[in-house]
Amino acid sequence: MPSEFDLIARYFARPTPQAVLGPGDDCALLAPAPGMELAITTDMLVAGTHFLPDTDPRQLGWKTLAVNISDLAAMGARPRWVLLAGSLPKADEAWINAFADGLFACANRYNVDLVGGDTTRGPLNLCVTALGEVPVGQSLRRDHAQAGDDLWISGEPGLAALGLAHLQGRTQLPDALSQRCITALQRPLPRVALGLALRERQLARAAIDVSDGLLADLGHIVECSGIDAEVWQAQLPARPEGADPALARQCQIAGGDDYELLFSAAPEHRAALAALACELELPLWRIGCFVATPPSSASTVRLLDENGQPLPVTHRGFDHFGQDDR
Repeated sequence: MPSEFDLIARYFARPTPQAVLGPGDDCALLAPAPGMELAITTDMLVAGTHFLPDTDPRQLGWKTLAVNISDLAAMGARPRWVLLAGSLPKADEAWINAFADGLFACANRYNVDLVGGDTTRGPLNLCVTALGEVPVGQSLRRDHAQAGDDLWISGEPGLAALGLAHLQGRTQLPDALSQRCITALQRPLPRVALGLALRERQLARAAIDVSDGLLADLGHIVECSGIDAEVWQAQLPARPEGADPALARQCQIAGGDDYELLFSAAPEHRAALAALACELELPLWRIGCFVATPPSSASTVRLLDENGQPLPVTHRGFDHFGQDDR
């Protein structure tokens, strides 16, 4: 049976041209470009919590890296380096080889180097730390949204949650739609180009990626920025044909694993954002606005109907330790 170091050398040792020193020593050595700040994020994926245990390992390799790159995208950072730590129940080389193929396919697409990590025996658990660069003082932060800003979201929120519901047998989707939704769940596309454009062209003030659900993650922006947000149900993207309408709407507003970008932008940038959507071939939807929080009130997110009346919301997103009630 191969040792830990044999597995690392065989499946995870690749050239690291962006690093001063890559894997093989006690630490990697990295040199940020002049005038840049480091953006650093880490996410853990646990079998049975973040992915189904029988998930294809190539898809899992891609997703393990993609969800971390998505955090960098939300900050307007350019991805540079990643570290991978994981526990594996056994040294299944076929599984490890497929996982590494998926991981490096994602790394190559987004031009990042794997510069270190760790492996051990245990329940299947994968943890990536990702590092990116952003010019000093220019990152997209959660605490910069302003009253009067528009609320935008990219892509097709809700597809990943529909895919999970299909795999779990909670709904039955037509073949073409099920494949589209399962792909969205298992092979998300971090919106790096969008994040960079929003930051470089100064089109957004605040941003977050949607990992736990639209309303739940929007709650982090309003809490950090100290303002309220209104989401207009009628302006949400059309629900996919062939899905149960009520479930599809619930997946849009509270489903996780989308990794789309949710961001605030001043109204004068609407034309520029429409042009950017065409340039990137990525739908951008204006789905609400930010408003001042009444005095002595906590910041909140409201879902409104076509008449501007609040709609009841029973579930806003995923929370590991309880319901997120923002």
